[in-house]
Amino acid sequence: MARGVLSFPLTAFHEDGSLDPDGFRAHVAGRLAAGCGAVFPACGTGEFFSLDEDEYRRVVGITVEEAAGRVPVVAGTGYGWAQAARFARIAAEAGADALLVLPHYLVEAPQDGLAAQLEQLAARTPLPLITYQRGQIAYTAASLRRIARLPNVIGLKDGHSDLDRLQRLTLAAPDGFLFFNGAATAEIQARAYAAVGVPAYSSAVHAFAPEIADAFFTALRDGDHGGVDKLLRAFYVPFVELRDRAPGYAVSLVKAAARLRGQRVGPVRAPLTEPSPGDLAALKTLLAAGLDLVGAAL
Repeated sequence: MARGVLSFPLTAFHEDGSLDPDGFRAHVAGRLAAGCGAVFPACGTGEFFSLDEDEYRRVVGITVEEAAGRVPVVAGTGYGWAQAARFARIAAEAGADALLVLPHYLVEAPQDGLAAQLEQLAARTPLPLITYQRGQIAYTAASLRRIARLPNVIGLKDGHSDLDRLQRLTLAAPDGFLFFNGAATAEIQARAYAAVGVPAYSSAVHAFAPEIADAFFTALRDGDHGGVDKLLRAFYVPFVELRDRAPGYAVSLVKAAARLRGQRVGPVRAPLTEPSPGDLAALKTLLAAGLDLVGAAL
């Protein structure tokens, strides 16, 4: 999966908020055609939290059909272990290759509880699991060693950007254990993550501008620090500054940008809201500038 950008597709909805399977299929097909190391449906960017089980089944199934074995399909699952196991069963039936275990709802828990939660889920699915630490989940090295002993726990995605903690985890992990940079707009910190042995990262930008995402990935892979800095200054940093203007923009701005590119992804579902008219105008200007930088057009 480190051989390409990790793509997190948007879940397409009609204007009335219902699932748009055809729009989603076209969106996923476009992400696959643009090239990626793996595709992660029904995760944070895909508004997993807003999907019911039937919708989830359709989203994962469509992704599996479109991927057709070309790249791994890693579906999101989450909530408490009991509900996560229900989604895991659906994902396995739909043909997913693995699961990304999203943070549980609301409560904080001690390290024993965090590990036990993953153990309960691992015992109920044959699929490989990648656990996602962010929010109230942050593993210690001892907990990492404990969960890494589970045969189907294969990796960890980090959203805390605490590189001291992350380095300790990478050193505590067994050989072959996978680590992923899951910071918000992960490209901003991609060099720092790579320096502690975590080169693979997720890219929300790939959902709407794979040309920019691929140009950044190539520059980073090739050690072109000038190219990386140019893309960070001209696109990624201004995008993050725009994203930080309102809660939920990490998803709703991405969907708005995809619509600007002519993709049929529809609106976000509540409690997310659409960007303001002023922020949409700023997004359009920034997106056009970023695409021009890599020789593409809006």
